[in-house]
Amino acid sequence: MSGVLYGVGLGPGDPDLMTLRAHRLIAGAEVLAYPSLAGGASFARSIAAGIIPEGAREIVMDVPMTPERAPAQAAYDKGAAEIAAVLEQGQDVVCLCEGDPFFYGSFMYLFARLSARYRVEVVPGVTSVTTCAARAGMPLAARNERLTVLPGPLPEAELRARIDGAESVVIMKVGRHLAKIRGVIEELGLTGRAVYVERASLPEEVVCPLAQAPQVAPYFSMILLTKGADPWL
Repeated sequence: MSGVLYGVGLGPGDPDLMTLRAHRLIAGAEVLAYPSLAGGASFARSIAAGIIPEGAREIVMDVPMTPERAPAQAAYDKGAAEIAAVLEQGQDVVCLCEGDPFFYGSFMYLFARLSARYRVEVVPGVTSVTTCAARAGMPLAARNERLTVLPGPLPEAELRARIDGAESVVIMKVGRHLAKIRGVIEELGLTGRAVYVERASLPEEVVCPLAQAPQVAPYFSMILLTKGADPWL
């Protein structure tokens, strides 16, 4: 019988925001897998570092962060093959994923490659969206209000159209796209309704009005925006 692959959401960064199930699976794992920046450290592993068992085997997937998809796809192909070899031996594999595995999570690429052949269980995690809203003290949606989640790399015209037609907006993956996003929000006259958050839940966290945001943003940054009267009052 083959092993089970667990896709474990770790939350946004603070180890205290891991679920009890995630903690239990990681603490008891014999084999772990996780992505890392090619040639660099793994943020996912750093979240779980305090509970990774001594002697556990670690499968590291070096994923290049480039606009071209082919290098990253090759890294996931290689990682999936290594994981499959372990599962074939009857061992379980716990795969670490920042945030939630199925919400912009890296684990979905392994799920696509392995779920047809092996038993896969997904352990949801606290998302960066809900964490940023909590840290900003900013409810995002109430009653019948709609929440729109947008990736920062979208073209400027599409960002403008989608923000203009939305009620509450979360813009993820801000990073090097901050100037473009800030310009679109300013054009729409919504800067005063927007909050900037970077590295939510971590010691270096920044939460401030968008007008006071730094000129350079890290990849792990987000903009929250709501329109009209506060609907939760």
